[in-house]
Amino acid sequence: MLSCPRCQANIKPTAINCPRCRLALKAHGHPGIPLHRTEGDEALCATCLYDADDSCNFPQRPHAETCTLYRSVKAAEDLAVPSLSVGQRVNFWLRNHRGLIGLAGLLLLSLAIVLVR
Repeated sequence: MLSCPRCQANIKPTAINCPRCRLALKAHGHPGIPLHRTEGDEALCATCLYDADDSCNFPQRPHAETCTLYRSVKAAEDLAVPSLSVGQRVNFWLRNHRGLIGLAGLLLLSLAIVLVR
């Protein structure tokens, strides 16, 4: 079970408000919209992906203590795709363009037959 960030009471994952202190746990009273909160004195914006790429338009930026759109910079770094070597990129391109390679092969075969005759 989860615990309330304010009073540490046990709460259900689908709870909209804390049953003990009435702290809002979900945004706008909707169970599908999580409400992210700060832990400590630092604002959420300091670790938010949208603040890092300057695409945040939240009115409380850069001092927001709660946010519905928060995305951690660290989580985005963990999901980043590793760079591929040149050989891996060529192999990937060849696998994804088999039709184009087949068409080029037919064109070369046709050209070879015309040149032989």
